[in-house]
Amino acid sequence: MSALYRKARVIAGFLFLGALLNGCALILPQTEAIRDKRPADLPVHAELTEVPFFPQEEFQCGPAAIAMAMNAAGAKVTPEAMVGQVYLPARKGSLQIEMLVAPRRHGLIAYELEPQFGDLLREVAAGTPVVVLENYRLRVWPLWHYAVIVGYDFDKGEVIRRSGTRQRQTMPFTVFEYVWKDEGYWAMVVVPPDRVPATATEERYGQAVAALERSGNFKNAHIAYNAMLGRWPGSLVGLMGSGNTAYALKDLASAESWFRDATLTHPEAPAAFNNYAHVLAERGRLKEALAAAERAVSLGGPLLPASLKTLEEIRQRGPAGPRKPE
Repeated sequence: MSALYRKARVIAGFLFLGALLNGCALILPQTEAIRDKRPADLPVHAELTEVPFFPQEEFQCGPAAIAMAMNAAGAKVTPEAMVGQVYLPARKGSLQIEMLVAPRRHGLIAYELEPQFGDLLREVAAGTPVVVLENYRLRVWPLWHYAVIVGYDFDKGEVIRRSGTRQRQTMPFTVFEYVWKDEGYWAMVVVPPDRVPATATEERYGQAVAALERSGNFKNAHIAYNAMLGRWPGSLVGLMGSGNTAYALKDLASAESWFRDATLTHPEAPAAFNNYAHVLAERGRLKEALAAAERAVSLGGPLLPASLKTLEEIRQRGPAGPRKPE
C-alpha cells in the first residue's frame, strides 16, 4: 500500500468524523439532498463487479484509473501503457485534460459529467464506471487522487470504489463528497462510440464527439454522431457532424444526404447550406450547389466569409464544370 493511499485512508476517516460533528448539510449539500430524497429513477443498489482492477503504482493513480475505465469501454490497455499518455513526472500526477484526451487516442468518447452527485450515481446505475478526482488534504495544500466509482448502496449510504491497492473499497457518501468537492465535483466517463452516456446533454456530448473528430478518428466519430442522433433526433450538431465525418471518409453520397437533412431540419443554419453546397459542387451538380451557396450567404452570420468563399468557388467552376469522380 502506497504512502499516499495510507494517508488518504487516515485523512478520509478524520474528515468523516469532522463532517458529522460540524453538520454535513452545511458543507455537503449534495449528499444531504440525495440522502433525504433518493431520485426515483435510481435503484437502491448498484455495483459493476466486472470492471477490471489495476492496483496503482505510487503517484500513478491517473494511469490506473483511466485504464480501468477504458477497459470497461472495450479498449484493452494497461496502466503501464497509459503512463506516457497521462502521467506528468514533473507534477507526479495526471491533469484532467490528459485523462480526457487519452481515451480519444483509442477511438473512445471521454465525457466530463455535470458536477452532480445524482449524475454520477445514474451513470453507475446505467453500467458505466466513473473516474473521479479527490483531494485528501486542504484545498490550499492539496493531495489529489483519482479513483473509479463502480457502485453505491443507498441503504448503507456509501459508494463502492476501485482505489489505490483496494479492488473494492466502500466509502460513506459524506466522506466521498467531502474529498470530491474541492475540484468542483470533477468526474468523467469513458464509453464506446456507439453509446451515449446516460446523463449526457446534447451540447456537452456534441463537444465530446467533436473532440474525437478533431483527433482524426473520423470513423468512430461518425458512429458517435449517429448515436447522438439516436438520442436527439434532428440535432444540428449530430447532422453536421455525420455529414462532415462522412465527407472525411470520402463518402460523398452520405455526406450530401446528411447535409440535405440538416438544411431541411434547420432552414436557418448557414453552415448546413454551405456544406451542402460544397458537396453538391464536388458531385458536379453545380446548379443545385449555387442555390444552396446563395442561401448560405443570404443567412449571413459569423460564417458569412466562409459562405462567400464557397459561393465564389462554385461560380468560378461555371455552369458545367468538370464532375469529379466519387
